Amino acid sequence: MLDPSDFINESINKIKKAVGNKKAIIALSGGVDSSVASVLTSRAIGNNLVAVFVDHGLLRQGEADYVEKTFKNRLNLITVDAKDEFLERLEGVADPEEKRKIIGEVFINVFERVAEEVGADYLVQGTIAPDWIESQGQIKSHHNLALPHGLVLEIVEPIRELYKDEVRILGSELGLPDEMVQRQPYPGPGLAVRVVGALNPEKIEICRKANAIVEEEVKKEGLHGILWQYFAVLTDTKVTGVKGDIRDYGYLVVLRMVESLDAMTANVPELPWSMIKTISQRITAEIPEVTHVALSVSDKPPSTIEFA
Repeated sequence: MLDPSDFINESINKIKKAVGNKKAIIALSGGVDSSVASVLTSRAIGNNLVAVFVDHGLLRQGEADYVEKTFKNRLNLITVDAKDEFLERLEGVADPEEKRKIIGEVFINVFERVAEEVGADYLVQGTIAPDWIESQGQIKSHHNLALPHGLVLEIVEPIRELYKDEVRILGSELGLPDEMVQRQPYPGPGLAVRVVGALNPEKIEICRKANAIVEEEVKKEGLHGILWQYFAVLTDTKVTGVKGDIRDYGYLVVLRMVESLDAMTANVPELPWSMIKTISQRITAEIPEVTHVALSVSDKPPSTIEFA
């Protein structure tokens, strides 16, 4: 069982030994993994760690403000507004793997620019055990990453051997707010993988609003500390509906809510029907482009937690 105090002390010593007086950089997403890795590394090397929050235009509602408010006094934080750069490359792209590839490429380009500007030699990552187990990764904790334009960074992964429940324990020990520690996981590509089919700004905003409604109602029901993930997916299917006395033709949104311990497996629990109905009614009433809401009931396996 993880002893958080011992782990923190051991990790600080390891990071100090690995990085020394050089500068390190980390991509801070606002999720618990990167947040814990950031604060832990900052404890070791202080302002020699630069935490970079990249706003790629695919964030949850209010996410950028939340991250800045949470970390502005905790970390040496840089926020990069790269929305136009990402969305220009993504517009019209439908294939989920192509979306991930483009987001990865643009993110690395943005990140490399910042790393060069701050003179970083090390890249800290919030990799945890399921990340490399699922990809069958056998990479050592310290290895090199050659970025596209020639910058080479040595990688440090301070929480690589931990599972999500252990990372949350560590986050509490490090003094992170409970809301941050218990946040549901959020995919790196953001809403791009929760919009099925071709992307455009309108679809991203529909998905963002639907996700916000799901999060609000789950929290009202008190299930945010029980469910592993809860979100809305905007499909590329359109369904006939009725708005007022007028026949309408709008999008189908699918609700996805699962329980899990470490994301290796997940199941859809019995959910309060009144909450599901309220979410459906709010989405169709507050988002004019949506006419139909459905609920996903597939476990992992055979399904994945995310749709794409």
